[in-house]
Amino acid sequence: MAAVAPPSSSDSSAQPASKASPRSLSGLGPFLRPYRLQISLAGVFLVLAAVTTLVFPIALRGLIDGGLISGDRGQQVMGLAEHFLELFAVAVALGMFSAARFYTVSWLGERVTADLRNAVYTHVLRQSPAFFETTQSGEVLSRITTDTTLVQTVVGSSLSMGLRNAVMGIGALAMLVWTNPYVMTQVLLILVLIILPSMWFGRRVRRLSRASQDRVADSSAIAAEVLNAIPVVQSYTAETRESERFRASTDSAFKTAVRRAKARAVLVAFIIIATSASLLWGLYEGTQAVLHGEITPGHLGQTVVYVIILASSAAVLGEVYGDLLRAAGATERLMELLHAESDIASPQSPAIAPQPVGGSTLELEGLTFHYPSRPDTAALRDFSLTVRPGETVALVGSSGAGKSTVLQLLLRFYDPQQGRIRLDGVPLDALALDDLRARIGLVPQDAVIFSASAMENIRYGRPEASDDEVRAAATAAFADEFIGALPEGYHTFLGERGVRLSGGQRQRLAIARAILKNAPLLLLDEATSALDAQSERMVQAALESAMENRTTVVIAHRLATVQKADRIVVMDHGGIVEQGTHADLVARGGVYARLAALQFSA
Repeated sequence: MAAVAPPSSSDSSAQPASKASPRSLSGLGPFLRPYRLQISLAGVFLVLAAVTTLVFPIALRGLIDGGLISGDRGQQVMGLAEHFLELFAVAVALGMFSAARFYTVSWLGERVTADLRNAVYTHVLRQSPAFFETTQSGEVLSRITTDTTLVQTVVGSSLSMGLRNAVMGIGALAMLVWTNPYVMTQVLLILVLIILPSMWFGRRVRRLSRASQDRVADSSAIAAEVLNAIPVVQSYTAETRESERFRASTDSAFKTAVRRAKARAVLVAFIIIATSASLLWGLYEGTQAVLHGEITPGHLGQTVVYVIILASSAAVLGEVYGDLLRAAGATERLMELLHAESDIASPQSPAIAPQPVGGSTLELEGLTFHYPSRPDTAALRDFSLTVRPGETVALVGSSGAGKSTVLQLLLRFYDPQQGRIRLDGVPLDALALDDLRARIGLVPQDAVIFSASAMENIRYGRPEASDDEVRAAATAAFADEFIGALPEGYHTFLGERGVRLSGGQRQRLAIARAILKNAPLLLLDEATSALDAQSERMVQAALESAMENRTTVVIAHRLATVQKADRIVVMDHGGIVEQGTHADLVARGGVYARLAALQFSA
């Protein structure tokens, strides 16, 4: 199955934006379902708070009609005190129910947002490299942070407010229709005429909300890219250029956000003005009824409060609808990530490969492979290679020959379009990904150091390893000495991407990590490229020790590092042109001999 990657920020607003609607929030269903109890409690507290609010005008009517009637002064004072106590009891109940609703809904919003972030992040981590060829990491980070914050606002606040005001508004309208049926039926018809154009106008707000979120993602992608390349940016004195590029992106986001805010402001103004006008007309009719003696002053006071509740509910619902539109766009973008399917996945019934003794066996048969981003250019053409247990095979050749592609396929970051790879007799696509990659140790050309201590960076290769095992791996990689010289030794924080270490030190940590993993297959991608001559000799000795009793595939541009390999495979344009030992290939006088003559003479 082909990978279904979410669209990049440049085109994401072109198509899906018009489709986003509050129905997109249904994607949150699986995240809300585990918290049915909390949702039920929030619903109960919400209804109780709304009902308590609706009881307030009835108590007010009793105060006006019953507590302010003329009569005995003492009875009037007692009546007022009784009615005020009733009003205070209503206020206390309203405060308690509102506080309980606020806490429950806030907890629910924070919990669902955390679950959503975790789910998106975990899902993205399992995507194949093809996904990241079309999706910027800054775009993903924007969705995990900004979009989930919008969802949190709705689940933890806006949705609750909307439901509460919907209940209050419906209740107030029902009371008004019950007490003034003729007038309020007309008002209800007018409200329907207001809602229809509001829904139509809301579509523009929805489209602009999605576009605004996409422009923010553009800015995040630019910032993430530049901040990860600060040394290059500063070495080319490109700070001003990058600042201008970021400023242009944020200005674009600002202009889109302003258009969204303008459209939303017009929508809210229309709803409030039109609703208030219709309700004020109904209120005017109510005052006329008092003047004609058709209703009491208390009845009018009750009507006034219900009108205020209805009008304020309509205003809040207009605001909430705008929040729902923004959250719908955010939810849609998050669901795109969650529904993206990786073309590299474990089989439903994975095979179990035998545990190798003395290294794994590799069989690469007739491989042809094109990268998804370069479908017209073959990275490998009919490539076949067999590596025996415990054998060290070096892949050499010019840049673009396909050496790194072989390692990518061995790790099953991609699957070949033709051909098959077997590990210990089992096809790679028949193995569970975790099982496959647990059998492989990797030392990349660009050593990856995490923002943690030296101890934790090495232990990344085998999390359950003891401190002594970590130190033994560091010693084997000739890293123990420089780690011991750090301010806090193995517990020294190394900074983001290991900025506190030299290139050679970072590389030795990566080698120690692979040694600690102790996998039967070792992949070395220019593992000594960042080392000076002295360090290279030390690490080369450590690698030779690490290669014992395991199969090793080495990529090297410097031929001096692979002279002792059991076999050297010379690649060119995705195929094998020569293979043999160093001495055999030099004697043959072919491609390898010419490369060796250039390097060794230099």
